[in-house]
Amino acid sequence: MQPIPPTSVFQDIAALSLYAFYAFFLGLVLWLHREGKREGYPLISDREGRDLRAPIEGFPATPDPKTYILPHGHGAVSAPGPRAERDMNGILVAYDPFPGASQVPLVDPMQAGVGAASYALRADTPDLTWDEADPKIVPLRAAPGWTVAEEDPEIRGRPVFGLDRKVAGTVVDLWVDKSDVLLRYVEVEVAGSGKRVLIPLGLVRWSGEGPVICDTATCAQIAAAPTTAHPERVTLREEDRISGYFGGGELYALPGDSESFV
Repeated sequence: MQPIPPTSVFQDIAALSLYAFYAFFLGLVLWLHREGKREGYPLISDREGRDLRAPIEGFPATPDPKTYILPHGHGAVSAPGPRAERDMNGILVAYDPFPGASQVPLVDPMQAGVGAASYALRADTPDLTWDEADPKIVPLRAAPGWTVAEEDPEIRGRPVFGLDRKVAGTVVDLWVDKSDVLLRYVEVEVAGSGKRVLIPLGLVRWSGEGPVICDTATCAQIAAAPTTAHPERVTLREEDRISGYFGGGELYALPGDSESFV
């Protein structure tokens, strides 16, 4: 009997190692894909008048529920688990009668919060700082020790104009993110009503000592913008709603913005 050459043994070990890596990597990809289905699954069919024989999950199926403990003693959530869904009846209709067709809004999309102005039903509680567990995003009037840097422009007290170049109101305060040390919102008091709305800072502009201009909403749309339930706090759900409203104005503020150039 002849001995096995060492090179043959090494080749077998290398091949087995490669096959083991392939198996491990395949299992890892499947596991990650399965874990990615903890939110948003099973999918909801847009087929009207038909009962689904089985939930739309794909392969691999959704994982078993896992419980996640929330910080600051705010309980726990399970995923996948029950989730709040928005009722889209009477708001959207399919452009064509086939599954997967584009949905067309039947009402003002900015007010309805659909399409580019969509928002999710996140927790209706404020985001909190990690150490103090205080509301993270607050107006400067409710943030002792926080001020606008001397080298930065002071825009409080300036008028706010909409896309139509009409005065929508006046900047009364700025909202700061105490965790990221950034200004997040401009608080505007609507002219003639006293209503106060928040506009994301990235969607307004100003030059020198000039007025503040919102490029994604008209005067009337700023006046009709969603508000916060508390004058000095904004919840996660309200943040999504406000950002969706003004961000969606890029397409919906003016009638021709959502149409093609040709």
